[in-house]
Amino acid sequence: MDDEVEYLPTIKEMPASERPRERLETYGANALSTSELIAILLRTGYEGQSAINVASHLLKEDGLSGLARRSFDELAELKGLGPAKVAQLQAAFELGRRLTTEAPNERPQIRSPADAANLLMPEMSILQQEHLRILLLDTKNRVIGRREIYVGSLNTSLIRVGELFRPAVHANAAALIVAHNHPSGDPTPSPEDVAVTRQIVEAGKLLDIEVLDHLIIGQSRWVSLKERGLGFCPG
Repeated sequence: MDDEVEYLPTIKEMPASERPRERLETYGANALSTSELIAILLRTGYEGQSAINVASHLLKEDGLSGLARRSFDELAELKGLGPAKVAQLQAAFELGRRLTTEAPNERPQIRSPADAANLLMPEMSILQQEHLRILLLDTKNRVIGRREIYVGSLNTSLIRVGELFRPAVHANAAALIVAHNHPSGDPTPSPEDVAVTRQIVEAGKLLDIEVLDHLIIGQSRWVSLKERGLGFCPG
């Protein structure tokens, strides 16, 4: 392991009040550091190092989002992670992603591009391929559905606008927001992104379904093409 990582006592060697599980029970999960939360999943350390030490090293290498993006095999290659621990980590990451997308009794209202980005970023910022998704909105801009339309490079010659609007028509949506991710992490719009946006906006006018925005999701960053006036007519 990296010499710069501070070696910590094993969890069994810690005073009971300082152990992650006991701290979670006493203070709640939000009181724990990310390393402590991962250590609870790992349960045991590696080569004499504590689970917290292993977790700290993993986070130093990749950060939490980097770990979440790794495949099963990639995680299994990291020191301190066997198949069982990798499965536990990936299950936790997937539950977190599903929690952000499942709210059957709630209809978030979109008041700004940031509202839409906050809904989409937890999952879309870590995808390893390019995905095109839409948020379906009612007349009060409340989210009534989300759909995935394409996986792969966004290309005007491949996109069939009818496929993008079909879910909106079926759901009787008044408006929609388009979003896609850049797996590179850089959300800077490309000329192709602008061309696709223009095509979608024009189709929305014909169908009387307003396209409120097109968001590009990067890693911890996002761009609103509407705010930048790219693909949308002024005013």
